[in-house]
Amino acid sequence: MPPRSEEPRRDATGSRRGPSRGDGPADPRPAEPGGGGISGARAYTPRGRTLGEQRLGDARAGRAEPRRTPRGGRSSDPFRPALQVLSGGRANAARREPPRRTSVVRTVPRRTPPPEGPSPRRRPPRPTSARPTVRRRPRPPRLADPHRRLRLGTVLVLALFAVIGIRLVVLQAVESPAYAGAGLADRMRTVVLPAPRGTIQDRYGELLAHSVEARYVYADPTQIDDPEATAQALSALLGTPAAELAEKLRGRTLPRGRQSEFEYLARGVDVGLAEQIMALDLKGINVRRDERREVPGGDLAANLIGFTSLDKIGLEGLEARYEKLLAGKDGQIRQEAALGAPIPGGFSETTEAKPGSSLKLTIDRDLQYIVQVQLAEAMAAAKGSTGAAVVLEVGTGEVLAQASYPTYDARNWQESDPADRDDVATGFVIEPGSVHKAITFGAALQEGVITPDTTLPIANAVRRGDTAFTDTRRANGQQMSLAGMMAYSSNVGTIAIADRLGPDRLIDYQQRFGLGEPTGVGLLGEASGRLLPADEWSGSSYGSVPIGHSVDATPLQMAAAYAAIANDGTYVAPRLVKEIISGTDGKHTTPEAPPTRKVLTPDTAAELRTILEAVTTVDGATGQEAAVPGYRVAGKTGTGYRLVNGRKQPGEVAAFIGMAPAEKPRYVIAVFAHTPGGGGGDVAAPMFRDMMRFTLQHYKVPPSTVAPPKFDVFPR
Repeated sequence: MPPRSEEPRRDATGSRRGPSRGDGPADPRPAEPGGGGISGARAYTPRGRTLGEQRLGDARAGRAEPRRTPRGGRSSDPFRPALQVLSGGRANAARREPPRRTSVVRTVPRRTPPPEGPSPRRRPPRPTSARPTVRRRPRPPRLADPHRRLRLGTVLVLALFAVIGIRLVVLQAVESPAYAGAGLADRMRTVVLPAPRGTIQDRYGELLAHSVEARYVYADPTQIDDPEATAQALSALLGTPAAELAEKLRGRTLPRGRQSEFEYLARGVDVGLAEQIMALDLKGINVRRDERREVPGGDLAANLIGFTSLDKIGLEGLEARYEKLLAGKDGQIRQEAALGAPIPGGFSETTEAKPGSSLKLTIDRDLQYIVQVQLAEAMAAAKGSTGAAVVLEVGTGEVLAQASYPTYDARNWQESDPADRDDVATGFVIEPGSVHKAITFGAALQEGVITPDTTLPIANAVRRGDTAFTDTRRANGQQMSLAGMMAYSSNVGTIAIADRLGPDRLIDYQQRFGLGEPTGVGLLGEASGRLLPADEWSGSSYGSVPIGHSVDATPLQMAAAYAAIANDGTYVAPRLVKEIISGTDGKHTTPEAPPTRKVLTPDTAAELRTILEAVTTVDGATGQEAAVPGYRVAGKTGTGYRLVNGRKQPGEVAAFIGMAPAEKPRYVIAVFAHTPGGGGGDVAAPMFRDMMRFTLQHYKVPPSTVAPPKFDVFPR
């Protein structure tokens, strides 16, 4: 299609113009067919012809030309005002016929001529004011300012960079230590340096318990592909059933859902055995340094020493009582590590371990062994259930031996009965029986209610309250000396002396001799015993308390009371720890001296010791079996009862407590034996004799050079 001519219409003079605003009803000339201009250009028929061409064709065909109805004095052509502006406002300008087009151009739909009839009513013109109305041209819409948007975008970008910069400064300058610390914590690895546990030695430095270097075997279950095969390989070496090992090798789920990466397989493994395990090169199996607590004597003083857990924590005995002292303080190595190896040049800090201190006990290992063996043999022969033997050094209160029956092997304490692990000397609560009579006699002598020469008529029985108290050896009312009352263990004579003394003074002396409170020897769970207050005495208590009944005590308490008699009347609390040896510098420190107090005067104590010698020297006395050839022995037998939770147990408790040499005592030994079936009265005295003989010979005590005095039981 040829291009449409853009040449503007020209009038007769050749000037360019468009239709004027005057075209309309004021123009007498009819519009020329095919008039040009914008309106003519718009008025195309659907077939591609202009409106003028269509009209010309209709005229030739004899069809009437549709009439245009003017509106408001203006042409109905909406583009006429614009054409008039282009034509310079001339209304009657000649219209130039547009050039004939040779091709089809864009057409507009044919307009339907208005219907015949009266022309529409025109609106009356609006009254005009004197001042003509000026129609303002509408202001075109303001376009967006690109410079403003550019400035806004620049500000936003700068603000974003400022925020990022400030945040970087905060991270680098303010929060960097926290982030650096968090990162360091992820890289840090801590290796514990176990502190060697202190040893427990006897009084001469012989080891009773110590730690040796060992290894522990552990597994990482996340690295083990075949738990059953690995368990089979380790079972024979560790001595643990394969099924038990396989269960550990499968691992367990931790609270947060993670799988455990560490499981103990064995503790305290010998170094050589650990090397054999590592030689197997089992995936996920490793060993590390450990310690194992060794008890060379096995059951030697086991009830006294106690034991530790696999983690070297004291659980019973002296191991538990002195845990903080023995354990020391573990050290550690804190270092940066990656892939299991330290980072060269990275952070590393070492805190050295502080070894635990050692305990040097007052126990004599050799004496402890003999006493323990003799106690076990005698108890087994008498079918006894529980026994105790204590050896004290007079003047110092040092415990040279403290044996219990039954006992256990501290190396395999897991296999023992808990009842076998009790220290009988401090936890065995008994009614001491007649061994208590020495306290009654001593209090009466000290208070002056009797003298060594006092004699009393002794009936065969006496009643106090609703209870009758009798003597085994009948006196039939004869006058009996104090030595005779002690030798034959007269209940009637002792009650008569206590009546002169009174309950308040008797209780006071019981407390002075250490009854009713723990000795403080240093063992956990030591029993305190119990004394019956005077306001709780019944009628029968006036007869039972003086002879050692209605009184709760332990073997160690009674041994300490007799040690006060042997020590010229001065009570010294027993003790087990002789020295503390520092684990860092080896310095020896003596613990604070045990408390002491005066109970009897030396003269009264000597008089009481002489009376007690009658027990082992008078014919038919109760303690003749306790006599040690070559030495003067003073002591007392007794028959009491075992108490558990305040209740008497079946059977009886036979006891003997004595000292030697009687003229100047060096050692006190107390022996107690509970025989549920009875018949243990003859057990304690022979045990005392054997133990005292060995003790005197062991410490090379010379025999007595002065014969014991002659006692008149029934003076005339």
